[in-house]
Amino acid sequence: MIYRIVHRTNYRYSAPVTRCRNEAHLRPRDTERQTCLSSDLVVEPAPTSWTERTDFFGNPVVSFAVDGPFLELAVTSTSSVSVSDREPLPAFGPSWEYARDLLATDLSAELLAVREFCFDSPLVTTTKGVHAYAEPSFLPGRSLVDAVAELTKRIFEDFTYDPGFTTVTTPLEEVLQFRRGVCQDFAHLAVGCVRSMGLAARYVSGYLETRPPAGEERVVGADASHAWPSVFIPSWGWLDLDPTNDKIVGSTYVTTAWGRDYADVSPLKGIVFGGGDSHTLDVAVDVSRSEALDC
Repeated sequence: MIYRIVHRTNYRYSAPVTRCRNEAHLRPRDTERQTCLSSDLVVEPAPTSWTERTDFFGNPVVSFAVDGPFLELAVTSTSSVSVSDREPLPAFGPSWEYARDLLATDLSAELLAVREFCFDSPLVTTTKGVHAYAEPSFLPGRSLVDAVAELTKRIFEDFTYDPGFTTVTTPLEEVLQFRRGVCQDFAHLAVGCVRSMGLAARYVSGYLETRPPAGEERVVGADASHAWPSVFIPSWGWLDLDPTNDKIVGSTYVTTAWGRDYADVSPLKGIVFGGGDSHTLDVAVDVSRSEALDC
């Protein structure tokens, strides 16, 4: 499957901005199941400095600065990505206890690289409440795949999707208390639950193709960025699951970046000098199949 993704971000400020510095994780990364065929990032007003690099986790990053004065900043990312399904899950995978013990004792380079996703991070703290929520899914002797699949299903069933309730910095304990949030919250919760059991989980940022109800037209720009957890399965690799929709991530998902939590892979972040005491933010995302666009 080939997707065309357009991600538009517009900031409007109440007073002129004299300078801003920004970092963007907007180019989809190459993975085992996807290839970024092309990617273009356009910033208006034109940047006065621009650097491209790969971050600690292997994600493509663009850093840029814009000198003012200006009242509006527009950032548009346009990418073309080829995506395929992963190989089938193993019929019989290791138990979660085996995976936990392996991560604690194996000193190979591969496992040491995985182990960095076992620990707390700025936005994911493995509190007693998080561990207590995770425990019912991790029964003695249960396969790791079955445990994380059941955890994904429980989050889907127990929590209400509520875009106005949280921000990206809302503590997991608050999400647990009120059982509300958005995909970032559910991804953070799943990551925290898995880590609380001594296992490795990373936070993935990306996109999900959405289809309109039967008989209705697609609304261009009505999609959104998405997030989900990825769990390490020994002898198989990283398994991506989506607790927001209770699915195993497949060919309708596009990965942009992964890290410990949202703070590592925010699509766009930065600092602004000036700009007054208020601003508005508009984000529009369109994920469409390229075949339908003849491009």
